[in-house]
Amino acid sequence: MKGKARRPYRALIAALLLGLLSPGLAAAQTAPKPLYRDPVLDGAADVSIVWDRAAHLWTMFYTNRRATLRLPDQADVAWVHATPIGVATSADGVTWRHKGTATFPQACTGVTLWAPELFYEQGVYHLWLTIVPGVHHRWGEPGATTKIVHLTSADLSDWTCGETLDLGSDLVIDASVVRLKDRYRLYYRDSRPKTRLKAVDSQDLKTWTPAPEGDVTKGAAEGPKVFRFKGRWWLIADVWKGLLVLQSKDGLHWTEQADRLLQTPGALPTDRGIGQHPDVVVSGGRAFIYYFVHQGAEPEAKDDPYWKQRTVIQVAELKLVGGRLAVDRDAPVKFRLRPPRR
Repeated sequence: MKGKARRPYRALIAALLLGLLSPGLAAAQTAPKPLYRDPVLDGAADVSIVWDRAAHLWTMFYTNRRATLRLPDQADVAWVHATPIGVATSADGVTWRHKGTATFPQACTGVTLWAPELFYEQGVYHLWLTIVPGVHHRWGEPGATTKIVHLTSADLSDWTCGETLDLGSDLVIDASVVRLKDRYRLYYRDSRPKTRLKAVDSQDLKTWTPAPEGDVTKGAAEGPKVFRFKGRWWLIADVWKGLLVLQSKDGLHWTEQADRLLQTPGALPTDRGIGQHPDVVVSGGRAFIYYFVHQGAEPEAKDDPYWKQRTVIQVAELKLVGGRLAVDRDAPVKFRLRPPRR
C-alpha cells in the first residue's frame, strides 16, 4: 500500500518539474494591467518581441522615453529624445522582468534611438532602429532628419553595424519586416513630402528596392506592424486616434478595415488612453497585441501635469470576427506564448 500511495505524489512532482522545464507545457497566466512598466524612466513604448533561442526566453526591446523628466517648458519634447532602448525578458510573454538597456555601436547609432524592429532568420537576429541625430525640443524643427539603420547579432546582446537604409528620404522611421513567399518586405513611415506608409523589397535583408505597388496608405500613419493570422496578412498602424487595420491575401495589396482598434479608451486603471504603436505575436493559433498607453487619464495626472508623459505596455487578444480584426481591451486575457517552430 505504501508503494501505491507514493505513486500519485511522484506523478505530481514529475508533472510540476515538466512544467518548469518545458515552457510550452506550463500553465497559462492572466496578464496584469499594466503588463509592463519600465522601472527607471517609466516611458516604455514601441515594443518589439522575439524569442531568444539560447536563453529560452521572450525578449522585448522598446523605446524608453525619459518620462520622468520635468522640463520647465511643457511643450518641450526633449524627453522623447536621448532615448535608450530598454530590454525586458519573459518565459511566457505574460510576466516580464526588466533587464536594462541595450548596447549598440556608436558608429551607426546615436543618442536618440526609436522604434526597434527585431527579426530572426537562419541563426541571426536582425534589428532595424530609427536614429534621430541629436535632441530636438519641438516636433518638426527645421533641419530635423531621421534614418533607419540595420544591425545584426548572434545573441541579442553584441550588435554589429550593417547598412543605413537608402529609402530616398531623410525623414523615415518605424520599420516592420516580414518574409513573403519570394522576398522580404520592409514597411516604414516616410514623411517626405507628406506622411505615408511605404514599402521596400529585398532578397537578402540588406539591399532594398521600392515596392512596385506604391504607397501602402493614402493617409498619415506610423508604427506599422505586419503579421500573418488566420490565413491572411494583416497590417496594423498607429493613426493617433486608434489603430488602422489593413488586410491582404498576398501581403502586397491591401484593403482597409472600416473600424479602428483601441480607439476607445479602456475602463481599467492604466489602460484609459488610446492604444498606440504595437507589436503582435501569433502563438498557438491566437494573436496577442502588445501596445503602449499614455497615462494622462489616470488619477495621478490631476495633480501632476508631467504624469501624461508616462507610458506603459498592455496586452490584449486579437480575434477574427466576421472577417475583421477585433479586440476587447477590458477582457482578461489568459495565455502563455509558445516558442516558435523555427
